[in-house]
Amino acid sequence: MLKIYKKIIFIIIFFFPFNLNAHVQHYENLNSIEFDIYRNDKHIGKHVFSFIKEDEQLAVESEINFQIKKLGVILYKYHVKGKEIYKNGKLVKFNSKTDQNGKMKYVNLLLDNNIEEYSIDGSSYKGKAPLNYIIGTWWNHTIVKAPAQISAVSGRIIKQKVTFIGKEKISINGKNYETLHFNFSSTDNKLDKDKKLNTNIWYDEKSLFWVKATFKKKGKWEYRLISIK
Repeated sequence: MLKIYKKIIFIIIFFFPFNLNAHVQHYENLNSIEFDIYRNDKHIGKHVFSFIKEDEQLAVESEINFQIKKLGVILYKYHVKGKEIYKNGKLVKFNSKTDQNGKMKYVNLLLDNNIEEYSIDGSSYKGKAPLNYIIGTWWNHTIVKAPAQISAVSGRIIKQKVTFIGKEKISINGKNYETLHFNFSSTDNKLDKDKKLNTNIWYDEKSLFWVKATFKKKGKWEYRLISIK
């Protein structure tokens, strides 16, 4: 019975509400989304999204800052700034710069209207991508329907399998949420272990806003929602 219920929810989510353009516009009235970042249950930084609407365009600015310390000594620093530009609900431009403990990475993406594809110049990938590939910044719940995501750090194409785990009640900072839990995994088994995608994402069932994420990569990582304004 549980399996049948999950299949029904899966069909509803994947084939009815997830229209790409409509659901970018779903976020137009937001000002910000803010997350705390934890590693091995220790708070190490933040991830903040800012939503700015101007005329027909929606700009989504994203910034990640965290540090890993031991005995007060900084062992690792990470900083990302990115900006997505949407026009009439369609992604037309994305840029990001990342300082990964002194190693610089970047992405420059543009929509090519002539052939309806994205042109990507990234530190890990240079080439084209179809419009149904989604920037991997997680806030846009349409990503659950995408066959692949584009790394917001390097431009790398990550082909994905999305599994609906189920509906879950979770508590974050004393607030309860009814959520939809998804697992995102890489379909390319030849990838190195540190490049494989295996991330759990929770979206609020009613609003479809992102509220939590977990993954393992040299430790246990967790994103916990602070606020949505």
